[in-house]
Amino acid sequence: MISVGIIEDDEQIRTGIQAYLNNQINLSCEYGYHSMEAALADFKDWNIPNVLIIDLGLPGMSGIDGMKILRERFPDCDLVVFSVFNDYKKIFDSLCAGATGYLLKNTPFDEIKEGIESLAKGGSPMSPQIARKVIDFFKPQHKLKKISPLSDKEKEIVVGLVDGLSYKLIADRLSISIETVRFHIKNIYRKLHVHGKAEVISKSLRGEI
Repeated sequence: MISVGIIEDDEQIRTGIQAYLNNQINLSCEYGYHSMEAALADFKDWNIPNVLIIDLGLPGMSGIDGMKILRERFPDCDLVVFSVFNDYKKIFDSLCAGATGYLLKNTPFDEIKEGIESLAKGGSPMSPQIARKVIDFFKPQHKLKKISPLSDKEKEIVVGLVDGLSYKLIADRLSISIETVRFHIKNIYRKLHVHGKAEVISKSLRGEI
């Protein structure tokens, strides 16, 4: 029998998953909590389940912060993220915090069950969209897809600098004033922590913007 717990602030979701898992022959889901604080206060070495399903957007302590504590206290417990978030940062922050699986909230109940069973066999269940992002992250070209701190307009101005345009020509190209160009360039320098356009151009050519 695989013991499962769920930390989810949406009562309907929490009780629905519990009811489904408790109806399975080889699963039990006795533990359900609305917050990470409640779970951490209750769990001891003797009652920690085999698997914990954890929402990230919890009230109070976040799922990611809670997983770090759970992983330290209970290293043998499998932690499965159950979230609407599918961005790179949430995925990899979760994995770094100790998650052994990552399922999106649109995952059908039967696939949640299969994911839990796969954990017992040494697997790491992931929704297809999550698995694809993990794979894409390790592709060489992913380095060129870093999240830029610049706005779309600032990126257009950087393109103008790379093209060797003067402030006036950039202003003409973008149909803005020279003063606006200067304002954006100051912001570009500040965001990129540089002191001149040569450094901006260099960062752009290296794919760092």
